[in-house]
Amino acid sequence: MEQTIEKATSVEALLQKRPLIISGPCSAETEEQVVNTAVRLAATGKVDILRAGIWKPRTRPGSFEGIGTKGLPWLQQARKESGLPVAVEVATAKQVEDALHFGVDVLWIGARTTVNPFSVQDVADALRGVDVPVLIKNPINPDIELWIGAMERVQKAGIKNVGLIHRGFSSYGNTEYRNAPMWHLAIEMKRRYPGVLLINDPSHICGRRDILQDVAQTAIDLDFDGLIIESHIDPDNAWSDAKQQITPEQLGELVGNIRWRSEDIASEEYHIALEKLRQQINNLDDELMQVLSQRMKVAEKIGQYKKENNITILQTNRWNAILERAFVKGEKQGLSKEFVTKYFDAVHMESINHQNKIMNA
Repeated sequence: MEQTIEKATSVEALLQKRPLIISGPCSAETEEQVVNTAVRLAATGKVDILRAGIWKPRTRPGSFEGIGTKGLPWLQQARKESGLPVAVEVATAKQVEDALHFGVDVLWIGARTTVNPFSVQDVADALRGVDVPVLIKNPINPDIELWIGAMERVQKAGIKNVGLIHRGFSSYGNTEYRNAPMWHLAIEMKRRYPGVLLINDPSHICGRRDILQDVAQTAIDLDFDGLIIESHIDPDNAWSDAKQQITPEQLGELVGNIRWRSEDIASEEYHIALEKLRQQINNLDDELMQVLSQRMKVAEKIGQYKKENNITILQTNRWNAILERAFVKGEKQGLSKEFVTKYFDAVHMESINHQNKIMNA
């Protein structure tokens, strides 16, 4: 019992470290692979926790779905030889039971589980009375309330040490990433729960190793608390997600190349200069709100005209013309097409809502 309490206290303290770095293979394949990966990761001096997939939920049957429970003793051996605590994903009550039986230090709930409240509740129920840290990945679909709900279910089960993993979201039309980052959703979670551990998963956002560094740097610049990145002793021949894995040594280089930034500095000169710039932002935001308000009043007049002449609210040709004009002007002003699209979509929907009230008053 004393050893268990001592281990839990040690891991709990480790999870307070910033930045927290978690790494290891997407899937545990053989004992040799798991142990060698762990030892090489430990040798970099950059990694705090070893991760390895034991059970792998796959989109279609026939893919490698993990080695299963027989791989858990491999993690025990990897921890013994490397000194790194170990973490695995769990999706069912039985997996929770098996992982705890073999002394896994940290559990995480995957994106495919988070999306289903019934599955999350089953895992939460299996965790009652247990003192183990649990990390929760965002759901596959961009639904922040599902993410929050999963966290609340685990917390209500009595788990005190709960953290979040941002691994990106499925998105129609997304081509650059395996899962679109949708940074604004992770930022919103950080705003609502500033005291909760939030780490980034570049591997599942990128889906390929060549852009891992850029995404990891973006996450750190946004003040994430750490990273979870997949590594493998022979990435190209990995049994799952080969394209997004890197060697332990490459992982060490990646972490070493990150420009670590602090959230704040104590210099009075810095604070004065920053406050002036922030006041400029506040003034510009006030002006933007006034302009948007004026735009909506004009939209209401258009709505009244459409109502009197029995014309539909949506005018597709007019909307396409507005967007094309905005793209051209936005590019000249240094604004990305993606931002212009999102901004004008939001303005357009608000305009439609105003016109709809006029039309159906």
